[in-house]
Amino acid sequence: MRSVTVIVLLPFVVAAPAGAQETRPVTSPAPQSQPLATQPCPDIAPFFAPPPEFRGQLGAYRSPLRFNDGALVRTPADWQRRRQEILDYWHSVMGPWPALIDHPTIQYLSKEHAGNFTRCKVRVEVAPDDRREAYLLIPDGQGPFPAVLVTWYDPASSAGLGRNPNSTVAFGSDLAGRGFVTLCIGDDIRSRGREPLPNNLQPISYLAYCAANCANLLADLPQVDAARIGVVGHSFGGKWALFASCLCERFACAAWSDPGIVWNEADPNANWWEPWYLGCEPQRVRPKGLVTQENPRTGAYRRLIAEGRDLHELHALMAPRPFLVSGGAQDMPEHWIALNHTIAVNNLLGFKDRVAMTNRQGHNPTTESNQQMYRFFECFLRPPR
Repeated sequence: MRSVTVIVLLPFVVAAPAGAQETRPVTSPAPQSQPLATQPCPDIAPFFAPPPEFRGQLGAYRSPLRFNDGALVRTPADWQRRRQEILDYWHSVMGPWPALIDHPTIQYLSKEHAGNFTRCKVRVEVAPDDRREAYLLIPDGQGPFPAVLVTWYDPASSAGLGRNPNSTVAFGSDLAGRGFVTLCIGDDIRSRGREPLPNNLQPISYLAYCAANCANLLADLPQVDAARIGVVGHSFGGKWALFASCLCERFACAAWSDPGIVWNEADPNANWWEPWYLGCEPQRVRPKGLVTQENPRTGAYRRLIAEGRDLHELHALMAPRPFLVSGGAQDMPEHWIALNHTIAVNNLLGFKDRVAMTNRQGHNPTTESNQQMYRFFECFLRPPR
C-alpha cells in the first residue's frame, strides 16, 4: 500500500514545524457518515425547477437513455450498462486515464491561522511525476468535516490570497469559513496542448484525472468525511470541475460556475475546441480562435462533433448525484434543455431535484451567486442536524 504524507494540525493533536513533514499510512477508516441529503433545502429548492418555457424540452440532443445501437434504457440496471458505455466512449476519444493514485502524497510547506480556519501551503501529488503547490484549508473545531476541491488558474486566489480584495473567486476560503475542508489547486491551462500528456490524454481529461487523485487525497485526511467530498470551479475552473465530477464518482456533488455546459461555436468563450481543452492533436497546434473553414476543428473535439456527441452525455453521468450550474454569460436559461436529459435519467432512477441552475448577468460570479453555491454544498454535504 502506498503511504500518504499527512500532518495533524492543532487543535487535533500537534502541529509539525514549518517545512517539516510526517509520513505515515492512514489506516483508520473514516467514521460512518449519515446519509447524504435526498432533497434540496427549502431556500434553494426553486433552483431545481426549469422555467415553464423549458420544462420537458429535450431539443435535438441525442438522448443518453439510448444505447449506441439505438436500444432504449428502460430500467436502472439498463442505465448502469449505458452509463459504462458513455464512459467508455468518452475515454476512448479523449485517451484512457492512467491508474488512479490510491493514496497521493501531500507535503506541508507552511501554515497560518486565518479567522476560523488554518490555511496550509502544501505540495500535492496530482499524478505520477506531477506534484504542484496548492492550499489546504482546515476549519477550526472537531472534524471530520465535509470537503470541497476548488479548481482555478492559481490556487492562491481560491484560498483568499489573491491580489484583488474584492475577488469573487475565493471559493476555498469562503467555504472554509463555513466549515468545509477545501483543497485549492491550479493549472496554467493555456500552456497545454503543445506537449503530449500521459496516454495522449486531452488536457481537460488529464486535469479531471488530477482532480480525481485530489479527491482520493482528501478522502485520506483524518479531518475529512470521505463520503462528503464535492468540487467547484468557475469558468475554466468550471470546465475542470464539470469533467472531474462527471468522470469521477468520488465527488458526491458538484457546482459548475458558467463553464459553458454545451457546445456553442458562436461563443468565443465557450471554447471547448481549443487545444488546451479538447482540441489537442499530435504534431499540430491549432491557432486560437473560433472554428472557421480556415481554422477547423481538431483533436477529440472534431470527432465528438462529427459523431453527434455533446456535453449533456457527461452531465448524465452525475445521476443521481446532485449538481448545480451557476450560470452567467455562457450558461443561460435555455441550457435547461440539455439539463432536462439528466433530469430524465434521474427520473428513471427514482430521484427528484438533483439538477439545479441559477442565473446572473455577466460571466463573473457575484456575491449572490456564490451564496447560492455555498448553500448548495451546505445542503448536500453537511450531515443533517
